[in-house]
Amino acid sequence: MDTNQAIPKAPDHTVVNLQEEYNKTDIQTIIDNLEGDLVGLKPVKARIREIAALLLVDRLRKNLGMEAGNPGLHMSFTGSPGTGKTTVALKMADILYKLGYIRKGHLLEVTRDDLVGQYIGHTAPKTKEVLKKAMGGVLFIDEAYYLYKPDNERDYGSEAIEILLQVMENQRDDLVVILAGYKDRMDTFYESNPGLASRIANHVHFPDYTPEELVTISKMMLEEQQYKLTPEAESVLFQYIQLRMEQPLFANARSAKNALDRARMRQANRIFETSADQILTKTDLVTLLPEDFLKSRLFDNNPTTPTTNAAAPAGYNQTAGFAPGSMPY
Repeated sequence: MDTNQAIPKAPDHTVVNLQEEYNKTDIQTIIDNLEGDLVGLKPVKARIREIAALLLVDRLRKNLGMEAGNPGLHMSFTGSPGTGKTTVALKMADILYKLGYIRKGHLLEVTRDDLVGQYIGHTAPKTKEVLKKAMGGVLFIDEAYYLYKPDNERDYGSEAIEILLQVMENQRDDLVVILAGYKDRMDTFYESNPGLASRIANHVHFPDYTPEELVTISKMMLEEQQYKLTPEAESVLFQYIQLRMEQPLFANARSAKNALDRARMRQANRIFETSADQILTKTDLVTLLPEDFLKSRLFDNNPTTPTTNAAAPAGYNQTAGFAPGSMPY
């Protein structure tokens, strides 16, 4: 049977149950997981729902023998590090797979080093090998702007881009490419590569998290590791995040995770030094206290350094945590 044979056009009075077709794809489960796994990012979640809706309608039109417009699937994710771009890319791969737009549904994450060689004749084999592994799924290229270095005549990134362009155009039915990075650098990257920019149909920007959102994310991370914060420690963490956001190389959820890792180390050291002759309880082992954050160098010589009796941030209740409505979720 010829799989490329056109589907006969259905009569105009054909009835389509959109909700039934939607339920068949299990996309709602993916959307629900996206809501549950990621704090904030409302514009991103709305954009993913829009893309999913367009693809579903496109599939229904094809099933009825109608012109579907062949929607472009290549995407651009812009935003600071630690804003959930890779996580959303994984969810997008699931959606594309469940709608039948990719064969396998896997995501391959790479950077410039995976694509570009260091000498003549090295780049093409590296790039083609990556593309071969990604076929049938999604290729996620982080910090994609590093592929283009116009100031270096001996750079081979342009060769990787040319190969990528060919595949994005000629094999777009078997591979979806997501390019990611800082928005300003990605804008410059697209301006320098009009052929690449013309193949990107969906641009999704990931905003930075607010301090309140990062506290929520931190608590979710700690819960997964079976740790908890005292109300006072949560207040200090909030103020730590505010200070950290003003420092260089801030990376949103990644910076929050690093802060929690260091706090856990300080907690372990505190327990080791002060509880050698005492019997520990489970509460001692799972609880982070204000001093586990206050020893951070961020609080050194800072005029607003909190104490264990620090004033709580707006919307915060020392007993219940953040008041309903003062946190995004």
